[in-house]
Amino acid sequence: MSTDVVSGEPSRLRADARRNRERILRTAMRHFSLHGINASLEEIAREAEVGAGTLYRHFPSREALLAAALEDQQKELLACAQRAGKLADSGAALGAWLGALQDYLRSFNGLPAPVLAAVKERESPLCLSCNALVSLTDEFLVRAQQDGRARATVTANELFLSALGIAWVLNRAEACGTTRQALEKVLAHGYLAATDEPPAPMMTAPPPGD
Repeated sequence: MSTDVVSGEPSRLRADARRNRERILRTAMRHFSLHGINASLEEIAREAEVGAGTLYRHFPSREALLAAALEDQQKELLACAQRAGKLADSGAALGAWLGALQDYLRSFNGLPAPVLAAVKERESPLCLSCNALVSLTDEFLVRAQQDGRARATVTANELFLSALGIAWVLNRAEACGTTRQALEKVLAHGYLAATDEPPAPMMTAPPPGD
């Protein structure tokens, strides 16, 4: 199973530069967790006690900072992939992977948006990890398809985009009157009734005067 999601190890830096980078990254992770992906980079630099120029030397863009901030979550995601890959039921393995993927995509509020952009923008610092995640999704999907546990017409890219959409709405699920379980059921089974499933009862208007 593929495990190369990201190799974001910083190059050899002077001790003071390395400390600055680590301080910026720790601060960014906290701000992204509290305020989402649009957290102020100026505030991150100020709290990390570095200038904006220092921040941008280490992380040239918001996406580069996000990619570095996600490394720990990516390691946990890979551990989840390894555990899911050991499940005997390929359908259950695919479901476990998609659940873990959705959790990862919720690491920071608003994360699905730059991830979606990275799918289309090859130059994005998030692109490498996105491609690896689609490849992992494909591994789980192909196994499930070979066992007859997933439809042959589904693609890994479609599943990945579906997971992105569900991850975006999960943070708002309760406010929108739904649940994670309901959304995952739609992802797993679609919305069309099985051919042998009876139709829903017709709603009838109450008698006049009620």
